Amino acid sequence: MASDHGHTPAAWTGVIISFIGFCVAGAFMVADNPFGFWAGMAVILLGGVVGGAMKLAGLGQKPSPELDRAREEAARKDHTPETGRAGAHA
Repeated sequence: MASDHGHTPAAWTGVIISFIGFCVAGAFMVADNPFGFWAGMAVILLGGVVGGAMKLAGLGQKPSPELDRAREEAARKDHTPETGRAGAHA
C-alpha cells in the first residue's frame, strides 16, 4: 500500500472546499434557511469537481510501480485459459 495515500494538492484542495461546503450547509440547516443549505451542498459538489480537475491536471497521486505490476498480472490471469478443470464449461 502507498504510504502517501491522499497526500496530494488535488486531494487536499477538494477536501478543504468540501469541508467548507459542509460547514455552510450545516449552519444554514440549523438556521432553517433552505437556500443557504443548498448553496453549501453546491460547494460540496464543487470540491469534488475541483479535486477531480486538479487530478486530471497532474496534481493527484501518481500510480506506483507495484500497482502497475499487480494490474498487469491480474490482466494476464484473466486472459489465461484454465486447464485441468473437469466441467469448467458445463
